[in-house]
Amino acid sequence: MPNIESAIKRARTSEKAHEANSARMSKMRTAIKKFEKSVEENADNQAELLAVATREIDMVNSKGLIHQNKANREKSRLAKKLVK
Repeated sequence: MPNIESAIKRARTSEKAHEANSARMSKMRTAIKKFEKSVEENADNQAELLAVATREIDMVNSKGLIHQNKANREKSRLAKKLVK
């Protein structure tokens, strides 16, 4: 455990950021899984779930949690699944 006050505060803020970032990543992964499951089951709301997943990917990308190339690659792969 850090002894210096600024280091203590930095540890606290890092922990809060880690929790928030983990929640965002989890939300993105869940949206992707929901879309992929709807594609497998040939559900009616595939386009809506694709929009939700794309939005979540963009949100995570805008926060800097994933690289722009990864975001584009994920969105492209999901869009291909919708077309098939």
